[in-house]
Amino acid sequence: MGNTSSMLTQYDIEEVQQHCNNAFSQQEIVSLYERFCQLDRNGGGFVSGEEFLSVPEFAVNPLSQRLLRMLDGLNFKEFVAFLSAFSPRATVQQKIEFIFKVYDSDGNGKVTFNDMLDVLHDLTGQFISEQQREQVLTKVLEEAGYTKESLLVMSDFVKVPLALFVIILVFQHLNSFILL
Repeated sequence: MGNTSSMLTQYDIEEVQQHCNNAFSQQEIVSLYERFCQLDRNGGGFVSGEEFLSVPEFAVNPLSQRLLRMLDGLNFKEFVAFLSAFSPRATVQQKIEFIFKVYDSDGNGKVTFNDMLDVLHDLTGQFISEQQREQVLTKVLEEAGYTKESLLVMSDFVKVPLALFVIILVFQHLNSFILL
């Protein structure tokens, strides 16, 4: 898949559509390809973190640095798969799995208290103190039946109300990124 929309074949479109579980229509895939080509300024077929940061809506997202870890060096197929979590056709499970990856900073399949605290810090900045964040997070975990020492896997993660709240926040911030 090259760097111009004319190089995107019907076969490519169908392959990408299948890869993202039909989260996007064929026309949406063509639009995403055009957007990808705009971001891929050097025409190498991959989008760097720096190129992603050129999108104002992405750059101002409080979780942009965490997302860059997931985005840097994506080819078009991976780019569409990444964005598929933001599609209205994506299931709630797909959206939760995406957010879990945002929290799971080391990619080990487990989310720690500190992982959650870091995301909460990214989202709240200086609006609340570190002590307040820890208190809120400790209380939310306790209400869900967990402690600060708990390592949350995906099935645990969905039981924590804070995680669901952050899912809403992240999708509100990033939906403007997809310009279909």
